Amino acid sequence: MPTIAAIATPPGAGGIGIVRLSGPQSKALLARIFLSLSPRFENFRPWFMHRGRVLDQHGEALDDVLAVFMPGPRTFTGEDMVEIHCHGGPLIVQTVLESLLRLGARQAERGEFSRRAFVNGRMDLTQAEAVAELIAAPSREALRYSLNRLDGLLGRRVLALREELEALRVQVCLAVDFPDEEVECLAPADFGRAVSQVAHSVRGLLAGQKRAKVMQRGALVVLAGAVNAGKSSLLNALLGRKRALVTDIPGTTRDFLEEPCDLDGLPVRLTDTAGLRPGGSGGTDAVEALGMALSREKLTQADCILLLLDGARLGEAGAAAETCPDEAARQVLELAGNTPTLLVWNKSDLCAPAVFPPRWSGGRFCCMVSARSGDNVDFLAQGLRERLLADGCGNPPSDGLAPNARQALALEEALAELEELKADIRAGRPYDCCSVRLDTAAARLGEVTGLSSPAEVLDRVFAQFCIGK
Repeated sequence: MPTIAAIATPPGAGGIGIVRLSGPQSKALLARIFLSLSPRFENFRPWFMHRGRVLDQHGEALDDVLAVFMPGPRTFTGEDMVEIHCHGGPLIVQTVLESLLRLGARQAERGEFSRRAFVNGRMDLTQAEAVAELIAAPSREALRYSLNRLDGLLGRRVLALREELEALRVQVCLAVDFPDEEVECLAPADFGRAVSQVAHSVRGLLAGQKRAKVMQRGALVVLAGAVNAGKSSLLNALLGRKRALVTDIPGTTRDFLEEPCDLDGLPVRLTDTAGLRPGGSGGTDAVEALGMALSREKLTQADCILLLLDGARLGEAGAAAETCPDEAARQVLELAGNTPTLLVWNKSDLCAPAVFPPRWSGGRFCCMVSARSGDNVDFLAQGLRERLLADGCGNPPSDGLAPNARQALALEEALAELEELKADIRAGRPYDCCSVRLDTAAARLGEVTGLSSPAEVLDRVFAQFCIGK
């Protein structure tokens, strides 16, 4: 295995630049370019920072540095490693790297350090991917999930499911190999129940993919409702600043207005839309009609909808009614479909109904707020955050089980195989046929952690990494 070298810090000038090596010649290469400033220096003490001068190929000093030697296998890659911490000028860092390359090190490829860690058993593929996701985390919530996956939480859960399938395979093989022997075999009913339990767990893991999408790209939250319901006022209240114009004139917002917002570490894009009028198209002019058409389009794209109700106009009877009395709200609910929708009874300072939630709410999250005074807006923001991170399976938002797109694809293929296996068991298919589906499902789960991933998949994963990681 050749010794590889790369710059581990980002391009550009900085206070510190780090060059790292990994491989059997790491210590020897360091010894050839490092001159200690300590008169007591004899050898590189493992895991200890030594101060000295780094030299070029002509023996001339390049920089005053700190260097550390880390012996394998208890390193990031599982191999002997070296890091040289020099001043962060681009010329200095590049010259140090070039000196090591001239002495025999090879320039590391993208993700090669992490790939060696995977190959040497220092981490599974989910942990390796978490390294890249940790570096690129766009939010604090994404950072928290990446750390959980880096700890191996997702990999351990998938490995446990794969072991359950392997245990089932052993029992199935008993039935196939010793059909006439008095050995304890797996009954079809028990076999079906065991497969259903694994399929349920895989389905739960897949439900967490929604969280991964929300944390990586942010959630689109659309504020919708009738004209003059207070959508622009609520946008300003959630942002904590005046961003949208607010007037007493109905239909002030003609076009949608989108602003980024941080919900306790979760990135969202709040979108204020033009209010809808009864009848679906009525408006005083063509511009407002176009704005309402854009509002309906945004509703189809939303990850979550805040449906505002004008409490002052609906009054107490509006909450006590058996059906929604707000025609614009009914339009929104129809367009929302299965999109999570939070009912926001605005202007609670003018009307706080005795019956709440509204009888027609259908079990949706409901909240009374006053966008003008800010009353209860924090509670609404908390409820919004929880629903954006919910996966529909009761898993807590901090469990870290949020597979990325590659992992989700492998889980989907495993789940499809398990569903087919359940059908085969119900149809009374021979156990030797069932064992093939068990093998395939286990292999798909193995792809999540890298146990059975083909080389091209590994190449694609690690090619996304930066050089030096």
